[in-house]
Amino acid sequence: MVKTQPFQCNRYDLVAQVDELEWKLQQLPQVESTNSFAALARMASAGMNEGSFMWYDLPRTQGLLNSIAGRGAPRELINQNCDLMTVYVYLKDHKAETLDQVVQVVTKFADEHDTAEIQFLSAAGSAGIEAATNIVVKQANNQILLLVYAAVTIPAFVTFRSWRAVICAVLPLTLTTILAEALMVILGIGVKVATLPVIALGVGIGVDYSLYVMSVTLCELRLGRNLSEAYYKALQFTGKVVVLTGLTLAIAVGARIFSPIKFRADMGVLLAFMFLLNMLGALILLPALTCIFVPVRIRAEPGKPSSVDAKKAFTLRRESPASLVTSRSNGGT
Repeated sequence: MVKTQPFQCNRYDLVAQVDELEWKLQQLPQVESTNSFAALARMASAGMNEGSFMWYDLPRTQGLLNSIAGRGAPRELINQNCDLMTVYVYLKDHKAETLDQVVQVVTKFADEHDTAEIQFLSAAGSAGIEAATNIVVKQANNQILLLVYAAVTIPAFVTFRSWRAVICAVLPLTLTTILAEALMVILGIGVKVATLPVIALGVGIGVDYSLYVMSVTLCELRLGRNLSEAYYKALQFTGKVVVLTGLTLAIAVGARIFSPIKFRADMGVLLAFMFLLNMLGALILLPALTCIFVPVRIRAEPGKPSSVDAKKAFTLRRESPASLVTSRSNGGT
């Protein structure tokens, strides 16, 4: 849209700038054609001269421009007060790349030619609304990811009191996020308002798997076990739960793949992929990162039993009272 002073939209110098904007838009390969009052003035100039295309140019006579604006110009191109002109841009598709290129051309042209007499405004049609939505969604996507990872990292650091443990828990989630965005590109799923919360949902659910495994692993390491033993204990304790939860969620959302609605099918593939990858990251990638960032053996903290003491205590708990009485009597004799 091109905004001018009242009853000034048909001035030659202003119409010439609109014609220049049209020409720049037509150079884009995704633009099929354009239409505006400038294009109408070109056709009217040729029509008023026996249809000769030698006259297919902007009329330089202000009286002729006034005649075209007052008689033959439809209200879709200029309004009644002649202070607003509309430039129609017909695109081959409404993909994000196409809309971004059009917005860049219009924005750059507006920065170079905006004055007090004329202002070039962003589009207001369906493509313009989609372009504005894409800009907002792109900004919101980065903000949501930052907030989600902050909400995951800060409580994890407060709980574990170890930046190494936080890195081991968060890096698998980061890898899943990157691969999920790559899968969206492969499947042709754009980042829209409907798909915006999906990656954040995968991060919020996937962090549970890492926390389950990491908490037990660190607990066993503090008891004096080596990494292999600690990870084996974590698999026995929470590993089964992680596998069960991951498979259950993946199968549940994966059933949407058979939906006749393409959006539901795409979301089923994406969510199932994220749930499975988060599960595998917690079971495979997390212990590998623990081996790199966390010491292989952590000494038992003061006041906490070592692995030998814990093993003895576990053995004593399994003994029956009768056996304890017998052992004491034997010891006395």
